[in-house]
This record gives sequence, structure tokens and C-alpha cells, in this order.
Amino acid sequence: MSSVHLIQFTDPHLFGEETGTLRGIATYPALLAAIAHAHAHAGPYDALLLTGDLVHDDPRGYANVRRAFGGIGKPVLCLPGNHDEPEAMRRELSREPFVLGGVVDLGAWRIVLLDSTVPGSAFGRLGSRCLDELETALAGAHGRHVLVCLHHHPVPMSSRWLDQVGLSNPEALFGVLDAHRCVRAVLWGHVHQRFDALRRGVRLLATPSTCAQFLPRSEDFAVDQLPPAYRTLELRPDGTLLTDVVWVQACAAGSARSACSAA
Repeated sequence: MSSVHLIQFTDPHLFGEETGTLRGIATYPALLAAIAHAHAHAGPYDALLLTGDLVHDDPRGYANVRRAFGGIGKPVLCLPGNHDEPEAMRRELSREPFVLGGVVDLGAWRIVLLDSTVPGSAFGRLGSRCLDELETALAGAHGRHVLVCLHHHPVPMSSRWLDQVGLSNPEALFGVLDAHRCVRAVLWGHVHQRFDALRRGVRLLATPSTCAQFLPRSEDFAVDQLPPAYRTLELRPDGTLLTDVVWVQACAAGSARSACSAA
């Protein structure tokens, strides 16, 4: 069985207008540049991951999501963020190649897409139904390794303002994850910065946005000067994971490459 190759794009914050900007960046052209770079440099892949804030409080932006990804020819696995409008997202993206939430099995891996959004709130929470669905997905993995994806960060980012809008019940998430040895990694967006840590043998990963980044370890809201980015993931049949964060601005600064072993 061969490795599963994924590319994660997160927090594009699209608007109805292709020229819409956020914090000085035209978000749609920035996303297109990230997609083009990934196609040119990341190699073949099996699916894309879009981990929330596809639009910026503007449901018209889903038309641009369709323009950007509709002709990709690979599954596009989506989950909502706090700036998304889930009903509009379901209405606009409920067709191939988009997959909204749920469980996707690829090779030796199971990918679980969780909805951590709370209507009208910037912070996230996993409700009892979502946690039950996660438990069912893990219990039924049947020997597959599992990658769990959500929008909100379940661990502190050492940033006072940002940690006020993370996942409000991380203990509930980890209570489910800790009971299953099949979980290899947890992946999220929302934080507009890179994060890579290990908890009880499970890789914890956050990915920068395809538009503006947040300044790490900042007490108050602040924007970093780093360029747009995306993440590549190689999920190997033995449960190990190889990942890169790729910065799109000439990519001369390179990427943060690292490998992890299964617990």
C-alpha cells in the first residue's frame, strides 16, 4: 500500500469580489498563487484539505471557492471556520469535488473532519453529537491510522488574545483521542501561524493561512510579515507522517520539514 499525499490550504478568507482584501492582502489572488505553487512544486497528491474560514463573513465568497478548486479533479475535504456560514457552505459546496465534514478513508489512513464552530462566536467547541461521531469514527477505524482535522486550536498557542478564541473544551476532544491508539495526528487552521508539537505520541499541527499571518506569542492582536503558505502531508502506510510548511513568496525561505513516528 502506498503513502497518501495531502495538501492543506487554510483560512483563505475569500470575499464575493475577487479583489477583496484582508489586512492588506488580496485574498483570492493569494490563494490562487498558493494553489499554483503547490501544483508546480508539491508533486502528485490524493486530496486537498480546506480547514476553515474559506470565506470572510461573506457567503458570496463560496463562488470563488468553487472557481479555485472546482476543476482540481481530486477530492477537496472541507470543514467550516468561525468566519464561514455553514448553511451557505453546504448549499454552495454540496457537489463534487467537495466533501463537507465526515470521514474519508484513503489508503491506510482515515481522515476525520470535525465542525468546531459555534454560531456567532470566534471561539470553538465540539458538541456532544460531534464527539460521539468522533468516537464512532475512531472505534471503526479497523486498523487504519487516523488524522483528525478541525478549525480551532485545541492547545494553547502562548498568545493571550488568540487563546481566548481557541477550542473551549479541549479536554473533551483529548478524552476521546486518548482512548484510541489509532490517532496519529491532529491538524487545524484558525491561528494563521505554524505550530508543531507532540502530545502522548500524537502529532499536533497548525498551518499558516494562504493570506495574512498572525504574530506568534503576541499578547494583543498583531500581524506577522511572513508570506502566504500551505502544508503538504505524506501519510505513510506504517503510520508515520512527513510534513512541510511551504511559504509561497519565492519559497526561498524554504520549508520546515520534519518526520514523526507512530506511537
